[in-house]
Amino acid sequence: QVQLVESGGGLVRQGGSLRLSCEVKGRISRIDEMGWYRQVPGKERELVAVLRREGTTTLADSVKGRFTIFKDSAKNTFYLQMNSLKPEDTAIYYCNADLLAIGAVEEWIALRSWGQGTQVTVSS
Repeated sequence: QVQLVESGGGLVRQGGSLRLSCEVKGRISRIDEMGWYRQVPGKERELVAVLRREGTTTLADSVKGRFTIFKDSAKNTFYLQMNSLKPEDTAIYYCNADLLAIGAVEEWIALRSWGQGTQVTVSS
């Protein structure tokens, strides 16, 4: 069984910083892509940042220059460093991973897994 466990959300003032963490738990062979999404009530979930296995990244235009996605492979954890936060960054943030899990009979299982979500609130 694979779980993505998020931490690091909270309340911060405009201009402040937060770091979100997403630990990938379980028997994993490979993580092909890891990402962060966010959602506010009444709107669709939107992509914030993606980090691919080969090291390339994609950031939403609204966060370029402020947010960074990076990983610690030894810890099976990836992060979203958020600087210069704005009130419009307020949302529930979800981590996501496209990965190959190892099944009960050592087979590979392709999965897309999601974290439980963490609230980020930026006050003006």
